[in-house]
Amino acid sequence: MKATVYHGARDVRLERVPDPVIKEPADAIVRVTRAAICGSDLWFYRGVTQWEPGERTGHEFIGIVEETGSDVRTVKTGDYVIAPFVSSDGTCEYCRENLQTSCVHMTNWGDDANGGQAEAVRVPLADGTLVKLTEGIANDERMLASALTLTDVMSTGHHGIVTANTRTGGTVVVIGDGAVGLCAVLSAARVLDAETVIAVGHNEARLSLAREFGATHTFNSHDDGVGEAIIELTKGGSPSVVEAVGNQSSMELGIEIARPGGTISFVGVPHNVKELPLRPIFLKNVSLHGALAPARAYIPSLMQYVADRSIDPSRVFDLRLPLDRVAEGYAAMDERRAIKVLLDTDVH
Repeated sequence: MKATVYHGARDVRLERVPDPVIKEPADAIVRVTRAAICGSDLWFYRGVTQWEPGERTGHEFIGIVEETGSDVRTVKTGDYVIAPFVSSDGTCEYCRENLQTSCVHMTNWGDDANGGQAEAVRVPLADGTLVKLTEGIANDERMLASALTLTDVMSTGHHGIVTANTRTGGTVVVIGDGAVGLCAVLSAARVLDAETVIAVGHNEARLSLAREFGATHTFNSHDDGVGEAIIELTKGGSPSVVEAVGNQSSMELGIEIARPGGTISFVGVPHNVKELPLRPIFLKNVSLHGALAPARAYIPSLMQYVADRSIDPSRVFDLRLPLDRVAEGYAAMDERRAIKVLLDTDVH
């Protein structure tokens, strides 16, 4: 089969590798039909985080079960399934608390030469990891793309909204106009039914999509006085803030605009946050919530919103490429020519 392999900063290649095989009774083999490139993939692509040449890439994929181990009970050959961005056993104390990203047996895609930007993947702990697609989604191209977002970005954006204590009829500010930030806006407006949803970014096309997703107000983060303007609009600051970037300036803005007693949930991987301003957090009694999303916990409910067409997160995919052009997809996202790239193994 073919899989995407990391060779160094800004150097990923699709290469022939051995086909995955069942190694444990709890494994399943999934033929990937669609995968995606994540904004967090850009950290290793740019050399910010250090990877070893030869590592496999990709943690967002959907596909069809081709084979199962002897212990697998919840999925079978032929099932169309979603895989969250980490595996989990579904039975440990953290999984029972819907915190699958802390599963005691959790593994990342890419471990053991097993990345998701490939033609097939070995899925460990298949019963606790894979979710079957709701009936009807598999026959609708847009819904399939939406299902692909549930593997990470839609679930992550939703997790940010939930853990920021966003209330129905309430106010939330989302900082970041990437796929996660846009999905957070969609969750706030269409799932949580917040009344005031403020999106902050610096790409007008993306802010326009945020408005279509339900943002009631948008701000350009590069403009002077953005923090003061949001504080004025919200009459003292927002009770809920989602930081979906992971930069020093976006974290500082989140702290600035948080209402006293409010909550900041940071779903942006904080690689570029070098110093946390603790004093304003302390003085305003603001809660800061780290938020690595347990996507497996949210996929079933969010899939129903997709199935009944309440949400359409597929629109964050603004570039679709065959898998053999994966390197072009990485370059497009690195250069901000694309919000998010869908990789289709069915197109050549």
